[in-house]
Amino acid sequence: MAASVELDSQPLNLELLPTDPLLFILSFLDYRDLMSCCYVSRRLNQLSSHDPLWRRHCKKYWLLSDAEKSQRNKNWKAIFIDMYADLGRYIHYYPTLKKAWDDLENYLLQRCPRMISSLKESVREEDLDAVEAQIGCKLPDDYRCSFRIHNGQKLVVPGLMGSMALSNHYRSEDLLDIDTAADGFQQRLGLKQCLPLTFCIHTGVSQYMALESVEGRNNYEIFYQCPDQMARNPSAIDMFITGSSYLEWFTTYVNNVVTGGFPIIRDQIFRYVHDKDCVATTGDITVSVSTSFLPELSSVHPPHYFFTYRIRIEMSKDALPEKACQLDSRYWRITNAKGDVEEVQGPGVVGEFPIISPGRVYEYTSCTTFATTSGYMEGYYTFHCLYYKDKFFNVTIPRFHMVCPTFKVSTARMETNHNECAMDEDEDSTDTDEYEDRRRILDIPAPSGRCPRQT
Repeated sequence: MAASVELDSQPLNLELLPTDPLLFILSFLDYRDLMSCCYVSRRLNQLSSHDPLWRRHCKKYWLLSDAEKSQRNKNWKAIFIDMYADLGRYIHYYPTLKKAWDDLENYLLQRCPRMISSLKESVREEDLDAVEAQIGCKLPDDYRCSFRIHNGQKLVVPGLMGSMALSNHYRSEDLLDIDTAADGFQQRLGLKQCLPLTFCIHTGVSQYMALESVEGRNNYEIFYQCPDQMARNPSAIDMFITGSSYLEWFTTYVNNVVTGGFPIIRDQIFRYVHDKDCVATTGDITVSVSTSFLPELSSVHPPHYFFTYRIRIEMSKDALPEKACQLDSRYWRITNAKGDVEEVQGPGVVGEFPIISPGRVYEYTSCTTFATTSGYMEGYYTFHCLYYKDKFFNVTIPRFHMVCPTFKVSTARMETNHNECAMDEDEDSTDTDEYEDRRRILDIPAPSGRCPRQT
């Protein structure tokens, strides 16, 4: 009896457990703890090297498949150690960025195959170290990690980071390779310590990443530059913020692409954002709207916020043939952030009078500007029936909102112009034929010539 009590009072030794429950316990450990177990005892060293334990970590952190493992002719633990030796500093970013790149490639392979050929192969660690030495700044690890997967793309059209087209304005942004980005590194006032991430060969527009917290920017903040046209100081540059880190910026964009949030039109990614609630159906006709903010045509000083919208008009394929109709006119009610209302009425859309019949779709783009940072539009189209020419009816255009992204005012302006009068926000320009695109967006030709830089 005494011997039994003495045995029961001994502390539980993990190594005395049978193999199967002990392997089950080890399966909950992260790679660091699993590696530490190798140095505890001979038995734990043997069990913590059990290949299925490392298979989970290879899949979780390096996204390796069984097929890729068989090609390497090594066990899972050896593969994990090799990968960690090469990419260990990026282990918290790699799976997210690798998945984003894989998802983007798979999506584009089906819809924009020619864009895949513009992607560059990965770069080496020493190449990234050399760039840091060249520019005198540290690159964030998430940015470096992305280049270990793909070194951006060639300077081609269309660009991987999206396009936008209006009647006399075209933008298509390439994701810059590391050497081109380094060559564009800025040290001038207004853009000090900023690295370009994208570039449009038509407009010269870039998105920049701040590598240091200077001139009012946060470290690794991503933005479009916006020169202050009203400041006396030429270094006064406002910023339209597009991301707080490279990881957030890139993965958000990819998610919009692969989920169909950004439409693919003529083998290009167009950065229109569609609100699923922004749809209105009148009888057999459905109208939906997507919008986009154009920073390169906008400014903070003076206040001028430029938006483009894409409208899709579709008649149900189940509609009767006699429902065919033609658009005669449009009516808009436009409201800015101050509640000021303007009404606009005119014939057709973009100079056209489209005919809609069962199963047919008509799409067009137009634009508007606000002197306030947000506003919304709504209205209706007037149609007449082709079979009953005296019959007219209105089709609702759903209300759609346009909101300027967050922006920061230049510190140079705040320092030198703090006594200036408040900016005037009384002028709005609206939907007119002067701004409307005179061709369907689906028929946008390949760009020709150079589009002048907008300031």
